[in-house]
Amino acid sequence: MAAVAGRRFFEELGQLINKTVQVEDSEGKVLEGVLLGYDANSMSICLGDVKGEKGTKVHRVFVYGSTIARISASERPFNLEGLAERLERVFPNMVRLYADAGIIVVMDKIRVNESGIVEGSGPAADRVRDIYERFISETA
Repeated sequence: MAAVAGRRFFEELGQLINKTVQVEDSEGKVLEGVLLGYDANSMSICLGDVKGEKGTKVHRVFVYGSTIARISASERPFNLEGLAERLERVFPNMVRLYADAGIIVVMDKIRVNESGIVEGSGPAADRVRDIYERFISETA
């Protein structure tokens, strides 16, 4: 059970990649920036386009994991798993989710990410686009 919880933790953190987050350190200082990456072993993170408390702006900041007290995100991450489940109902056994890459592959030729269809055309791609648009309107 602990392994499942640990995996889920990193899946949640991974969904925040390229999203704006607020990071509070152990001294109470807050940084806001785009989460660019993290190291699972040390829990260190890399932030881009960072705004500090005093209005300073920095291109990149690397924060060591032991100094992080809290990471919070006000922007809700895209539910890629939910979209994959919805697509699976229409295209049974033809949908593969690559959560780490943030992409869904349908019928080995149509690629979808949180922005919509990345690759693919034809009637099946049109159907995937319709499912994607309905999913977006229902979850917004």
